[in-house]
Amino acid sequence: MKASEFLTLPASLACFAPFFEADRHPWEWLKQIGAALASAPDLARPPATFPAGVHVEGRVWVHPTVKLPPFATLIGPAWIGPNTEIRPGAYLRGNVIVGEGCVLGNACEFKNCLLLDRVQVPHFSYVGDSVLGNGAHLGAGVICSNLRLDQQPIVVRTETAAYETGLRKFGAILGDGAEVGCNVVLNPGTVLGRRSLVTPTLAFGGHLPEGTIAHARPAVKFIPRHD
Repeated sequence: MKASEFLTLPASLACFAPFFEADRHPWEWLKQIGAALASAPDLARPPATFPAGVHVEGRVWVHPTVKLPPFATLIGPAWIGPNTEIRPGAYLRGNVIVGEGCVLGNACEFKNCLLLDRVQVPHFSYVGDSVLGNGAHLGAGVICSNLRLDQQPIVVRTETAAYETGLRKFGAILGDGAEVGCNVVLNPGTVLGRRSLVTPTLAFGGHLPEGTIAHARPAVKFIPRHD
């Protein structure tokens, strides 16, 4: 299972490419977020350019084209790419990298995560210890749960194998174009393939292959009625 099967690092994050190798397991990227941010030049936006209600701590770099809200909390280290929108009440609490054209929504929390280009997390979600691929979308209220109830190291389970990640905290990997419906809970160690879809209100865990849909119950074939 390689990161390249799920994710393509975009040009907007090319400065971090040495830390996110395509032939590594995708969850290995989580371990590199802090190191990648430590390597970034100290280009913190002057505090005077932030709205008065935006609280900023530590090393936070925000591209000049980023749309900032009247109030939010940005705790570094964090790097926010161009044309991204941060909405009111967003809470970034360290080790956050965001690509181009993303939405970090109202009352959403982000921690130790990597968002590639055009990721949309618009409303009331938690994204912790996770990687969201290009064009990935979370419906309102999606939770990337990152800690097992027994607090043991997280194992990624597929249809054919089990992978010891060595991580105590690991939320989800969403491949490019993955969609997650409203009020879904993604259990720790969830891995979604490219263009896969989880329908609303599920508690889903494990591996969802590329281009497939997770339903609450098995799909039923539709047979048209003939009168």
